[in-house]
Amino acid sequence: MDKNKKQLQSEQTKSRIAEAARSLFAQKGYKATSIEDIVDATGSSKGNIYYHFKSKEGLFLHLINEWDQEWEIKWGEKEPKYTTSIEKLYGIAEHLVLDDLNHPLTKAADDFFNNEEKTSEVEERMNEMLERHLKFNRTLLQQGVDSGEFKPQDVNSLAIVLESLIIGLGQMSSKKKENMKEILDLYRLAFSVLLHGIAESEPTTSP
Repeated sequence: MDKNKKQLQSEQTKSRIAEAARSLFAQKGYKATSIEDIVDATGSSKGNIYYHFKSKEGLFLHLINEWDQEWEIKWGEKEPKYTTSIEKLYGIAEHLVLDDLNHPLTKAADDFFNNEEKTSEVEERMNEMLERHLKFNRTLLQQGVDSGEFKPQDVNSLAIVLESLIIGLGQMSSKKKENMKEILDLYRLAFSVLLHGIAESEPTTSP
């Protein structure tokens, strides 16, 4: 078998394992899903799963990373309809709420991030995802500074504040997932409070 064909088969196997695991995590949650469950669902050996993902935690983080990438693609499709950085922030709030409420891995992710004892490798991968979020935040905030909407200040620190706000909102609203309007109002209020601290002029109310 040539190298390219072998690599393609390996990628297909990895994708099949990931898709089966996604369904199991969505149905049973993170903790209740075992490697044995994934073995039964895929027909792959435990060794094969560990070869591709190293651990159950690594497999779940692979799915979270895919979720992250999907979120950014969907946001990229929505972003052009917002003309200002302030509008974009409110748009992100809505995008976060709708995506979180409708994504099949939301409950499993809450379970994973709140309770899982993490290895150094998992911590490193989580830090990589966090840095990607911070980069996204910095870009958005710098656009607001450059356009004169936001006061000139350290966007690196503001990016951390924004990410901390988003993480906190996600944790606080996890108990109210049945009330989308209430959660969306909470996000809009939080972003409005942030904007009152960084906007050069009084921000308009969210649409």
